[in-house]
Amino acid sequence: MSPGVVMSSTLAALPLLSDERPSLLARVAGSTLTTAIVREGVLCGYRCITLPSDAMHLTPQALLDEIYPLAAYYQDSWSEGIAQVRLAGLGERTEDFREPLERELHCPVGSLLNAALTEGKVRHDEQPLAERDLDALIGWTLNRGA
Repeated sequence: MSPGVVMSSTLAALPLLSDERPSLLARVAGSTLTTAIVREGVLCGYRCITLPSDAMHLTPQALLDEIYPLAAYYQDSWSEGIAQVRLAGLGERTEDFREPLERELHCPVGSLLNAALTEGKVRHDEQPLAERDLDALIGWTLNRGA
């Protein structure tokens, strides 16, 4: 095989994120957390770490502790706060994280895929991918302009 593009799954998922305002994506895959902040098509921050546990054992406070450094960096560097947070990779546990993160970050928090579906970013033929939580694959198709 000779790949044409090798891309982080979080970067591939970014087209699903509405970025008119500063938006933070926190994506968990196994025990890896990747956070990215985008605004108007510009990647303003990116951080990837290994968590001490997987998504099933992650607590809202532990996630906040890892998201906060990038959010603070953005606020200090760009002189504005995060306007929204989108979560991916937490599955059915996403709702457990919403309220604690909203309270601490002072902005709306929700599922990346749910928001993308609501905003019409997921095409009808991509619905089976959304049902399997394959946000990166859907985003990659948007990157390709498909």
